[in-house]
Amino acid sequence: MDVLQVAVFFGLMVALAYFTWAKVSAAKAASHASANKEIFLAGGGLSWFFVAGAITLTNLSTDQLVGMNGAQMFLLAWWEIAGFIGLMLLAFVFVPIYYREKCTTVTELLEKKYDGGSIRTVISGLFLAGNVFIYLPAVIYSGSLFLQSLFGLGIDEGAAAAAMEAVPAIAVEAAPAIDPTLLLIAAIFAIVGAAYAILGGLRAVAVLDTYSGVGILGLALVVVFLALQAIGFDFSGVPAERLSMVGDNNSQIPWHTLFTGMIFIQIFYWSTNQNITQKALAAPNVKEAQKGIMAAAIIRVLVVPPIVVIPGVVAYKLFGGVGDKAYGMLVDQVLPGWTSGLFAAMIAAAVLTTYSAVMNATITLWSVDFHRKFINEDVDVVKLNRKVGFAAMLVSIALVPLYANAESIIDLLQQLNGLLSMPILSAFAAALLFRNMDARAAVVGLVYGVGIYAFHTFFLYTNQEMWGGTTYYLYLGLEWLHYIDVMVFVLFSSIVVALFTNRIVFGKTAQFIGFRSAIAA
Repeated sequence: MDVLQVAVFFGLMVALAYFTWAKVSAAKAASHASANKEIFLAGGGLSWFFVAGAITLTNLSTDQLVGMNGAQMFLLAWWEIAGFIGLMLLAFVFVPIYYREKCTTVTELLEKKYDGGSIRTVISGLFLAGNVFIYLPAVIYSGSLFLQSLFGLGIDEGAAAAAMEAVPAIAVEAAPAIDPTLLLIAAIFAIVGAAYAILGGLRAVAVLDTYSGVGILGLALVVVFLALQAIGFDFSGVPAERLSMVGDNNSQIPWHTLFTGMIFIQIFYWSTNQNITQKALAAPNVKEAQKGIMAAAIIRVLVVPPIVVIPGVVAYKLFGGVGDKAYGMLVDQVLPGWTSGLFAAMIAAAVLTTYSAVMNATITLWSVDFHRKFINEDVDVVKLNRKVGFAAMLVSIALVPLYANAESIIDLLQQLNGLLSMPILSAFAAALLFRNMDARAAVVGLVYGVGIYAFHTFFLYTNQEMWGGTTYYLYLGLEWLHYIDVMVFVLFSSIVVALFTNRIVFGKTAQFIGFRSAIAA
């Protein structure tokens, strides 16, 4: 980038920060909410517009733009289209329940539905682990990768040494061969994103999401149009499987999984995931929250699918199979040079919005479900907010090198999410559909689910390096079984294990109350 584009980039980032801070400061001055509610739920004052913006941009970041376009096929659009189902369930099933039970974290609901509080602690721990070890490092890694591929950034050896000293030593030891430029960019993203979450709380996160979202979605649609124009709106020459929306058993999304595992994945992500639901819980009432969620659902169906798959397929026609570098290379090809600083600012904003949102959810989970429950109920939440945020920031930077070796960042994320998603959803399903359930039984089902999914993912389908350098494939005749199919099995078998444990080990007979009763109860 030349000096002008650098100035545009920093100018836009400063302007975005200023307008966000001005809005947050004015809202805080008018709010009479406690420090707890202000930090964790934005004082309960988010209008539907900011709820929609926060939900949309918490999900949409460079892990979507880079990772999904990196697959270079239309098929992955189903991840976004199917999100409509999860959002509708959040709006009309889960949000009324969360508001009725006055929840700050989704895990509070579980504590109120089960006999005993252990399940709340276990699931909060899983959410924290997923945020710190999966979501936070993946977001800043994918953002750094995009900026590198877009601008061909590089630094000399002296600057490289300084960059390596600027991040935690554990990151350098974990992958000494990683490009120091990427690590430095990731560290900057982490520091700035954490500052939004730590200093401004959920209100700052939601305002940043909404203000930046307009620019991000607008520019992303421009990229789609220019990409199509670059190939004359002609996809001839692109293999049919990359244009098809119907996947076979060997594809990333087999057709039959759209009616099974895909639905349950969406329910977990949009309806029981603290990172998303926290934004819906920050509205003044249920109706305002539902309006925001419905607006986010419309964006999810009409706007997001084309921006996360079309550029990748166009890149395949122009450059071939370039994987996660596809989006950056395409943008560099189709956007005029004078827009470099503008687009870089929007991409940086996308990274910051998602990172700060996940960071705020992480701080909330630790503060509400762990620190105040087990350490100090009367802790100063403002000081605790800073300490937890700083610690999570350092860990996320340290883990960036682990993602640099991934063949496909989006495929890796979806498979890792399976470790937590279906076991956690099983606990919610049992809590809402049954009564007289012991929390310890749900924990057993949860542990079983994590274990069986890990066995499938990291043992059955992992090449095992044995003595003499021989590689064995332990398929056991199940090579046709897709990981989304496994998720369905994990979900239902975890519920069954919890029910049997509840009856046999703890001597309680669970009472099935039905779906309608669960909503009305």
